[in-house]
Amino acid sequence: TYPATLVGADPNSDIALIKIDPDEKLPYLAFGDSDATKIGEWVLAVGNPFNLSSTVTAGIISAKARDLGKNQSFIQTDAAVNPGNSGGALVNIHGDLIGINTAISSQTGSYIGYSFAVPSNIARKVVSDIMEYGNVQQGILGVRGGELNSTSAEQLGVEETEGFYVDSVEDDSGAFKAGIKSGDIIKELDGVKISKFTDLKGFLNTKSPNDIIYVTVLRDGELKSIPVTLAKN
Repeated sequence: TYPATLVGADPNSDIALIKIDPDEKLPYLAFGDSDATKIGEWVLAVGNPFNLSSTVTAGIISAKARDLGKNQSFIQTDAAVNPGNSGGALVNIHGDLIGINTAISSQTGSYIGYSFAVPSNIARKVVSDIMEYGNVQQGILGVRGGELNSTSAEQLGVEETEGFYVDSVEDDSGAFKAGIKSGDIIKELDGVKISKFTDLKGFLNTKSPNDIIYVTVLRDGELKSIPVTLAKN
């Protein structure tokens, strides 16, 4: 047991950074790339549910970029997670940290089939920003719109049913300066597929102001890759 000091916290992701000063070197987990995870991939959840220390449960990733109404993007798994698992590691079969367990969906308060983790790429960005700036720095793309599905596509008169439809672009934003236009459909960000709003939000939560990302848009039936410099919130 070590005394710890709080360096900083981010209420949006429910992640805090604490500092300890051990005399010896400690083992640690390596960050994995949560964007590279795939639905159906095996994962292990580690935690201390019901005061049962170092409990490990197994499952698969059942969804990515899941929105729980908190404007966040979670990895959904069916690995058993219960009260006491929060803050524990979600790792892949190589032992890489791909998420931090944070929530369950349950009518009883205990596990009934679904659990959720903050993706490691978001967690790593939160930790890095707290260390450097004391708070989380958000990179802003500068577009407004919504995700496409069969209903919204019909209403908008477009044939695509996946992606983020750009309804408007904020003046003087990175997207505006890069030439992204109303009516564009965002399909990828740096090669990461964008099917819904939480895909877009989750990716941007891993980026910082002044980062350059490549936005792939569908415009007039053609795909265009446009470099965009993210602005500061």
